[in-house]
Amino acid sequence: MRPPQPTQPASAAAASGADQSVQLNRLKPVPRPGTWISATIVAILGAMLIHALVTNEKFHWGTVWFFFREVHVVRAVGWTLLLTFLAMLIGIVLAVTTAVMRQSSNPVLRGVSLAYLWFFRGTPIYTQLVFWGALSALYQYLSLGVPFGPELITFRTTAVFTPFVAAVLGLGINEGAYLSEIVRSGLASVDPGQTEAAGALGMSRGQILRRIVLPQAMRVIVPPTGNETISMLKTTSLVLAVPFTLDLTFVTNSYASYTYQTIPLLIVAALWYIIITSILMVGQHFIERYYGRGFDGSAATAGNRTGRGLSARQQAILDSHTTKDSPFLEVTP
Repeated sequence: MRPPQPTQPASAAAASGADQSVQLNRLKPVPRPGTWISATIVAILGAMLIHALVTNEKFHWGTVWFFFREVHVVRAVGWTLLLTFLAMLIGIVLAVTTAVMRQSSNPVLRGVSLAYLWFFRGTPIYTQLVFWGALSALYQYLSLGVPFGPELITFRTTAVFTPFVAAVLGLGINEGAYLSEIVRSGLASVDPGQTEAAGALGMSRGQILRRIVLPQAMRVIVPPTGNETISMLKTTSLVLAVPFTLDLTFVTNSYASYTYQTIPLLIVAALWYIIITSILMVGQHFIERYYGRGFDGSAATAGNRTGRGLSARQQAILDSHTTKDSPFLEVTP
């Protein structure tokens, strides 16, 4: 008679079972014929559109290619980019300033910021640009000094407020009124408890704003600000109201009036705007991903340790295996 075999401990049995490969069910995706039919219809319509554009001789693609790289058109693209970025710079500075003023306990600062928003959001940008262009007709000389008193500095308006300066100021001041609400919403998205905690550590209000609030608010501020930048690029076509005559829209329209090739020149302007917008969209994507680290769900997990969205220090902590990958676990052994 054979002696009884010793029973295997439960822990050993579990370990041996864990060593065995797990057999998963081979699942097949649910067929979705409607998706493929829709994609086919869209592809056919897109091909028809491309064929209609390429084969139509009335578009004069040779003329489009000639003026697309014409020196004055390329120079106008540079002026348009300069207008866009300078106006956005002024708008961002004004937006942050007025958003902070809105949160001030001083009623004068709050009233001034509200009046600024009320006026520049309530009037059309074209009307504002016309007034900026007519500033030299309204005031031939501008001065700095004591109100109702002596003038310290006096200068001719046309010497300072050139058409380019008037266009940049008109676009930037108007944009600041819209960006102010975006910045204010971003600041309001940060938990007030963090401001209180930073104040308890002895940080000043300026330090709290720069080091605690703004870095976290950028996740909310950046996406609409990117959209406003793209919108500003196309709003520069209105600077003719100043008048500023070196932007892309005015130059292409001038060539169209001279050559009677309206459609090709419109295509030239549209192509340049599309190219610049595409580049801005790529830059916006990377900026959003930078400020969205830790919020976009791209942190490394147990199954995918790519480290996207994590800083080098955070990735080093995870790689040391001293903490759980999931931050929602209450117990860390």
